[in-house]
Amino acid sequence: MLLTDTHTHIYYHNEQDTLAAQMERCFEHNIHRLFLPNVNSESIAAVMNTVAAYPQNCFPMLGLHPCDVKENYEAELAKIYAALQQHEVYAIGEIGLDLYWDKSTLAIQIDAFRQQVQWAKARNLPIDIHCREAFDELFVLLEELKDDKLFGVLHCFTGNLAQAQQAIDLGFALGIGGVVTYKKSGLDEVVKQIDLKHIVLETDAPYLTPVPFRGKPNESSYLHYIAQKIADIHEVSMEKIATITTENSKRIFGI
Repeated sequence: MLLTDTHTHIYYHNEQDTLAAQMERCFEHNIHRLFLPNVNSESIAAVMNTVAAYPQNCFPMLGLHPCDVKENYEAELAKIYAALQQHEVYAIGEIGLDLYWDKSTLAIQIDAFRQQVQWAKARNLPIDIHCREAFDELFVLLEELKDDKLFGVLHCFTGNLAQAQQAIDLGFALGIGGVVTYKKSGLDEVVKQIDLKHIVLETDAPYLTPVPFRGKPNESSYLHYIAQKIADIHEVSMEKIATITTENSKRIFGI
């Protein structure tokens, strides 16, 4: 059985023994593929150091997180673009829109998103999208940018069925994480109606910890709880979930 965590910030621990311990727990639970999105220029080194330590298991993405789109965003984008010339990456991300923390930056979030989508298209790479309280704005943007080179993952999907279908129609897989294990989230009912070919697994560690560890820091080794929940929802084996979602990740990321 081979599980893939398509979105984890495990690199936060790159200078600590915690990284080795967490990676070992991943291997114990058959999680051998981890995709690492940075969030800003300062996090690039940690991502790349982690990839260097585990080159067979960890795969980098680069992008500017919408919450890090500030007044200096053009300078941040320039630094990340320069890093793209130096490193092989498998997606542009995480990028997107976030109106939960700061609605005043929407215009520059949109501009940063557009620029990074063009980077992805120029490299034939997927994008890894963060979207929080901004589905309407995001879908308008994606419809504008839609073509045969626009694809990727809608990370940490927590929307309704109509939004799920719209994302799929636009060429995106749904990244399903710990929220699907929360009783009142309603995400389980959405996932039940989505064909598994449109789903990838993720933890977003150290955030959004699944049951039974909700409220504590998340880690990638907990991905198996998410896989088991989706297996239960679809009434299939966890091995089938692992096979399908890992194949989906290979199709998207090209590795």
